[in-house]
Amino acid sequence: MSLPRLLRGVDGSRPLRLDEHVRLHGARVPRARHEIIELTEASGLSGRGGAGFPTALKLRAVSPRRGRAIVVANATEGEPESDKDKLLLRTTPHLVLDGIVEAALAVNASEGIVAIAETATRELAALESALSEREPRSLPIRVATVPDRFIAGQESALVRYLGGGPLKPTMMPPRPSTHGVGGRPTLVQNAETLAHLALLCRHGHGWFRELGTTDEPGSALITLRGAVAHPGVYEIAIGTPLPDVLALAGGATEEIGAVLVGGYFGGWIAAREISGAVLSNAALRPLGCALGARLIHLLPARASGLAASSRITRYLAASSAGQCGPCVHGLAAIADCLELIAGGRGAPADLERLARFTRHVRGRGACRHPDGAAAFVESAMRVFQHEIVLPRARAVAR
Repeated sequence: MSLPRLLRGVDGSRPLRLDEHVRLHGARVPRARHEIIELTEASGLSGRGGAGFPTALKLRAVSPRRGRAIVVANATEGEPESDKDKLLLRTTPHLVLDGIVEAALAVNASEGIVAIAETATRELAALESALSEREPRSLPIRVATVPDRFIAGQESALVRYLGGGPLKPTMMPPRPSTHGVGGRPTLVQNAETLAHLALLCRHGHGWFRELGTTDEPGSALITLRGAVAHPGVYEIAIGTPLPDVLALAGGATEEIGAVLVGGYFGGWIAAREISGAVLSNAALRPLGCALGARLIHLLPARASGLAASSRITRYLAASSAGQCGPCVHGLAAIADCLELIAGGRGAPADLERLARFTRHVRGRGACRHPDGAAAFVESAMRVFQHEIVLPRARAVAR
């Protein structure tokens, strides 16, 4: 099957009804637990939420011997500019729900939860309508609304919140796979990952690998933003050159200065690197970024990359859960330094402090929030080095 896969039959105006969904994708294929896990492993399906962890490993980690598990579809999409998971929920919700059912069979789960942002009213309506069509259900699936915050995408914070606690990450171990929602083994998967699982269980691993690369097979949903003719969500084969993806959206509307790849935990690539950029983690790694949240933002050449990066860094600092020093104090200090530098009010000492702070916050929090923010800032300082002016020293950083 060629593209689109996940977005097949979707026109964006309304959610597909259950009968339309089955007509497009076919009925579910009954499979045993071990078959689903082995099929997933053979397919090479990895998480589409940011970390890209192998899905089969997450399935195996949730042992049914520890009690009846829970499957959580994380569709909170805390990344401010991303819209791919919301698009799935409001246009083809049955694909996500089928993925929950397949995952539940694989981990012997007795319950499914779809976690969405409390502001996602259109997606909530589509989900509730889809669930009403699936009566009677052998697997109870409920919808849980979550505060619309960046931290909601963090696995342990989401699990803690769904269990009645605050929206804050927890130290691991134990991991959600053994002690998750309500102390029960919990599988947390991104909504897009589960949608892929639903089709994989219908069509097999060979079909899944017809697209993508050997090491990163399949398709992925990409959110395009910024100076592009037709912003929106596009489904591409992993390994597609970036210029080809931009062409799908009608190309750039003006001269491009840089491209943010992977979202706010991603990295910048310079305009000169666009022509050779390929959208796979292996190809992006030498450029200092990854697919991450699958957000691609085109920054016009007329805009200041340092100023844009400063705004994002301040947002990340404000998005801290507020429970660890590296986030509460470290990210705020990083944002302060970057604001001075971006505003042309910095000094050589601010550059030194910024580099020191980004080194020191890594690996010191309950989650990877400081790590992601630090990597983003380092990317900005590398790509937009030519913008750095230190008037106090009357010098340009090199």
